[in-house]
Amino acid sequence: MASFKKTNTKIFMKTCSDLTSDSIYWKNYNVSVLVKEFGPIDYIDFSPKEPYHFAATCSCRIQIYNPITKLITRNLNKFKEVAYGGSFRRDGRLLCAGGDEAIIKLFDVNTRSPLRIFCGHSRSVHRTFFTLDGIHIVSFSDDKTTALWDIPNEKKIIAFEEHNDYIRAGSISPVSPDIYISGGYDKIVNMYDTRTNKKILSINHDAPVESVLFLPSGGVFLSAGGTEIRVWDCLASGKLLAKISQHHKTITCLQIAFNGQRILSGSLDKHVKIYDSGSYKIVNTLDYPNSVLSIGISEIMIRE
Repeated sequence: MASFKKTNTKIFMKTCSDLTSDSIYWKNYNVSVLVKEFGPIDYIDFSPKEPYHFAATCSCRIQIYNPITKLITRNLNKFKEVAYGGSFRRDGRLLCAGGDEAIIKLFDVNTRSPLRIFCGHSRSVHRTFFTLDGIHIVSFSDDKTTALWDIPNEKKIIAFEEHNDYIRAGSISPVSPDIYISGGYDKIVNMYDTRTNKKILSINHDAPVESVLFLPSGGVFLSAGGTEIRVWDCLASGKLLAKISQHHKTITCLQIAFNGQRILSGSLDKHVKIYDSGSYKIVNTLDYPNSVLSIGISEIMIRE
């Protein structure tokens, strides 16, 4: 039998990652607390008002949790089909949501019955948000339209038909009640001004758009689709400021924290990436056991 000479391999010390204020901050977080739901969670949103309850939209219901006890305080289950995108108003008293029923429902968070039901879409409504003034709701639908609704009169004010495919993403201007953006599976992001009832900006993300987000200044917004985030200057006619590509699977959601100083992105690759909003460089990564479909940020963390 042939003999073999053992090869001696050199063993080098593992390099340690540089400790930064960001890495120290995130490592000091407590161990994750798991709250069990019975299906994929479509959307998570924190109330802007104390005690900062959070709403998890899953299957045919929206459950509102106490962030301290992690117990359910309200169960909004007045949906016949799958619910989508439950989000709070700025005062934390009202919540709106869409769903496969092609309608928008408005709830008082202290009760279980809908206060208003807005009808007019012909297909699923995946995202709904209150405008800055709190008296209108904007909806984004698979019928390729986005619409503005008046809450007191329970009526549609205007609908925009600028997309050629499903609209699954939207964001409301943080500085104006009249400006919002929509992102579609046609790879386009459109900006609208409801004072003139016109589209005022359109950009091409080059991939189906899963999430869009205004930064706090209102002059810059992000679009996410495929494995890339793009940063746009809407005051410079949609000038592309940066491309961020740190995920290896589809990016599903975007959020901001620390008064707009940090950007967070979640992905099907089971990671949440955290970026500096000034340099757009990655400062930390959080790992999760499953794909990340939504990120909710408490008002405490936004302002911290």
